[in-house]
Amino acid sequence: MPVRADIRGIDSPGALQGALTAAQYLADDALSTSAYLALALGKPLLLEGVPGVGKTEAAKAIGAVLGRNVIRLQCYEGIDAAAALYEWNYPRQMLAIRQAENSQLNVYTDEFLLARPLLEALRAPDETLLLIDEIDRSDHEFEAFLLEFLSDFTISIPETGTVRAASHPIVVLTSNRTRDLHEALRRRCVYHWIDFPDPELEARIVMVRASSVAEATAAAVVASVGLMREEPLVKLPGVAETVEWAEAATLLNAQGEPWPAAFRRSIGVVLKDQDDLAQLSPQLDAFLPGEAA
Repeated sequence: MPVRADIRGIDSPGALQGALTAAQYLADDALSTSAYLALALGKPLLLEGVPGVGKTEAAKAIGAVLGRNVIRLQCYEGIDAAAALYEWNYPRQMLAIRQAENSQLNVYTDEFLLARPLLEALRAPDETLLLIDEIDRSDHEFEAFLLEFLSDFTISIPETGTVRAASHPIVVLTSNRTRDLHEALRRRCVYHWIDFPDPELEARIVMVRASSVAEATAAAVVASVGLMREEPLVKLPGVAETVEWAEAATLLNAQGEPWPAAFRRSIGVVLKDQDDLAQLSPQLDAFLPGEAA
């Protein structure tokens, strides 16, 4: 299988996994394989999973490994093409018209164009990674528009003409699966579901991201967060919360706070919803790492 010229040096899933590890993102074999195939085949990578499993961080790490600038399009309810493509700088156009001595001044040039993420990616496809974050938060109309964009990587600007990418940009889409995505979009992508990492991998992530945390503390925190994720919480703690809780409790302990009080006092780092705090408060000690940490 021919590998894209712009990912030379990443010639296998294992090579990508090693490069991601060097960039402090610990990916398992399945994610490394899916990401490698998307890169090698020139297809968008669709990462789905519940919030907090590291989808956005994966895209950023891939960008770092390839030495690319990550251009992020954050989707939201009501997002339209103008927010994703381009807008004309009308105040600047009006000012230029008022100041112009020539009535034939053309105010539809790049000087007056505000490029948004999709246009930015088309202009520099070999230097950027386009991250379309939380595509499931947009509506079906925007998803259909995006599908068309991913088909030919062109933008038509009525006033100036068509912008076509010199090569296919590298694209990563993420979804929290708050709604189903259209099958046509899924077919166009290499798909991967990211779940919460297993305890061993999550403890390694804690050690990599928070170097001040002891190995025993990392393992104890991961076990406690795992118990919390089994509860019907409004917001399940993500991997980032695991890392931050281990780091925060370690900081308090270094300042003289004993275990497990250090974990209790820093609980707001891992549980970030009042209903969740109220639900676990009566039995919170059962979820706190013990003195073994």
